[in-house]
Amino acid sequence: MSSFFNIGKTRTFKPKKDVPEGTPQYQLRKYAQATLGSGNLRSAVQLPEGEDVNEWLAVHIVDFFNHVNMLYGTITEFCTPQECPTMSAGPRYEYLWEDGQDYKRPTKVSAPKYVDLLMNWIQERLDDETLFPTKLGVPFPKHFRDTVRTIARRLFRVYAHLYTNHLDQIAALGIDAHLNTSYRHFFLFTHEFDLIDKRELGPLEDLNESILTEEKLR
Repeated sequence: MSSFFNIGKTRTFKPKKDVPEGTPQYQLRKYAQATLGSGNLRSAVQLPEGEDVNEWLAVHIVDFFNHVNMLYGTITEFCTPQECPTMSAGPRYEYLWEDGQDYKRPTKVSAPKYVDLLMNWIQERLDDETLFPTKLGVPFPKHFRDTVRTIARRLFRVYAHLYTNHLDQIAALGIDAHLNTSYRHFFLFTHEFDLIDKRELGPLEDLNESILTEEKLR
C-alpha cells in the first residue's frame, strides 16, 4: 500500500514499511499472501509448520494495522466529532482512551480522536525494533504476545465502530465486501491465536458466530 490516508483530518499515517527482503518475516508475508489467494481463510491463518509463532504474529499485525488504516481512511468525512462524539460500537459499548503517558486515566474522546491516537500509538510500537524486530537474529521481547494482544484488541474496536456506525456509508462507497473480507481474516486470525478476550468481541458477536459457522461448513 503506497498511498497515505488522512485519519481524523488531523494527521496522516504512513503504512508500516515492508520488512527487509530475505528476512523470515518477508518470507512469511509472501507465504501468507499466497495462502490468502486460495480462498480458505481458516487454513491461511494457521501457523506454517516449523515457523516461529512470533514472526507469524508480527507479519499479520502489521497487515491488519494497514487494512484498518485504509478502511477507516475512506470514511473520515463521515466520522467527525459532531457525528461520532464518542468512540462507540453501538449503544452498549463505549471505549475510553488510555496510554499511560498523555492519557494516564481512561478518557472519553470522539471516535476520530480515538482512532487518531490509536494509529499513532500502534505506529510507534511497530517502528520500535525492540518490540517488532525485523533484523535477522534479533529476538522478540518476552512481553511480545501481550503487546500483540493489546494492539489486536484495540484494532477490533475500530472494526466494531465501522460496522455499527458507518456500515451504510461503507456500502454506499462500494467497499463493504472489502471490509467483510478484511474483518473475516482478522477475526479468524485472532481466534486462532486467542488474541482477544471473548467479552471484548461482544459488539460483533453475531457476525463472529456466522463466520465460524461458515468456515466449518467449507
